Amino acid sequence: MLDHILIFVISLVANAFSALSGGGAGLIQLPVLIFLGLPFGIALATHKVASVALGIGATLRHLRGSHLERQFALFMVITGVPGVVLGASVILQVPDRTAQIALGILTAGLGVYSLMSPTLGQQYKPVRRDRRGYVSGGVVLFGIGVLNGSLTSGTGLFVTLWLIRWFGMDYKRAVAYTLVLVGLFWNGSGALTLGLLGDIYWLWLPALLLGSVLGGYLGAHLAIVKGNRLIKRAFEAVTLLIGLKLILG
Repeated sequence: MLDHILIFVISLVANAFSALSGGGAGLIQLPVLIFLGLPFGIALATHKVASVALGIGATLRHLRGSHLERQFALFMVITGVPGVVLGASVILQVPDRTAQIALGILTAGLGVYSLMSPTLGQQYKPVRRDRRGYVSGGVVLFGIGVLNGSLTSGTGLFVTLWLIRWFGMDYKRAVAYTLVLVGLFWNGSGALTLGLLGDIYWLWLPALLLGSVLGGYLGAHLAIVKGNRLIKRAFEAVTLLIGLKLILG
């Protein structure tokens, strides 16, 4: 019972911050599952299933307060999901500490870049919505999808910043797309792939799912109510923390 309560509280907090900043629930949630005794592969598959609930909770709130474009949402699914399946298919056979350190440096770099760009993501100015822009942007989303399927922490943050930097979104809109599309479709396909290839620890899923749904809704609510400035600060804090976590191991 204590394990279930601990898992619920940690899942609630981790997913609330993730929904506010646009990613990063795995920074806390996955290490806790491993600390409580699950092998990496089982912990990863279990975390992926729970992360879908984060997308559900965030979607419930964002559909009430956001203006998501259906065609752009479909574009993110088409470009990202194949990469997620590819990444999830190989990660159970390829443990790679070097890749984690590299990802940690890149993730921390996102936070530093945002800190040094005061106006980044504060206004919605859509750009590169032509064929060339979509092709180039889609290639990068596919690559992030591979990372999403194979690694555990912070890949949603890459999507958030890419939508801002390449397509001219503000933080609020980019986080909404990340949580709905990455949370539901990318993580859903990753969870399905890992579930078929590996094992899921079903006993702890109810506490994880409940914490993820409630945390996702709470974080999305704060993002919508408080706006771009708070989201930007949360994004910077989470990217720096995840970067250090991945580098230090």
